[in-house]
Amino acid sequence: MKLGPTEIVDTFAEAFGMRYCRVIVTAHDPHWLDAAVRELCGYGTSVIACDAEVGVDQWLSTDESPDGRVGAVVLAFGFSTDALGKAIANRIGQCVMTCPSTAVFDGMPQAEEKVPLGKRLRFFGDGFQKSKVIAGRRYWRIPVMDGEFLCEESLGVAKGVAGGNILIQGATQPTTLDAARRGVEAIQQVTNSITPFPGGVARSGSKVGSKYKALKASTSDPYCPTLRSRVESQVVEGASCVLEIVIDGTTEASVAAAMTAATNAAAGEGVLAISAGNYGGKLGKFHFHLHQLLA
Repeated sequence: MKLGPTEIVDTFAEAFGMRYCRVIVTAHDPHWLDAAVRELCGYGTSVIACDAEVGVDQWLSTDESPDGRVGAVVLAFGFSTDALGKAIANRIGQCVMTCPSTAVFDGMPQAEEKVPLGKRLRFFGDGFQKSKVIAGRRYWRIPVMDGEFLCEESLGVAKGVAGGNILIQGATQPTTLDAARRGVEAIQQVTNSITPFPGGVARSGSKVGSKYKALKASTSDPYCPTLRSRVESQVVEGASCVLEIVIDGTTEASVAAAMTAATNAAAGEGVLAISAGNYGGKLGKFHFHLHQLLA
């Protein structure tokens, strides 16, 4: 199969079930919202070494946000509810409560499963914190130096899908970078999905395990162009750069839609092939076949 000059390899991406939270952050203006969101999403690329995979799903106008201010929907993914709850409370406490003018709301108030947020952060108020139930939802007001930090007592948790991906193989690094950027920008138009790596792109794709016992993951040598002559390479002839877009989504359908959008956008001149990473279908129960997505 080809998209213009780009070969679409007959393979699949292998993804995993994870838990996720939907956090709504609001602030006085775009400057402070961006400051809070950048901190909240920092060091949130892969649970291989990070406490959560975190990214912006969408930006909210004043008409769309819970308190009439600019806002952002942030998705955070973790392997377990307990681990995710600890990570998101720590991140919001350190990265959002500290940012001037911010407030935090639960983006999934109807979820049956919950993790504590204000219930944990309220202790920072040192006894001066106050709570109030509005329309069945409890909010905490924690005194801070610019007034009060408002947040909900808990956040809803649901089952999501993480690890959808495409691998873009280009003739040159500039061409591949441009293609990857097109792919990420296309995903930004697909709601309920995030690309948690820097700029949405990972150059250090990984495989399970390592020759070093201390590592649970190591470089994906089949896709390293400089190792083409030393391993069973998956880099196509003429490619000198491979970049990966990793996608987490709230549903299998949202990951599929994001992968489809990214593949269509990334294909073009100088992009020799688009493939995907998998583990032979043995580790993740979600399989996204590229040819089926584009059929």
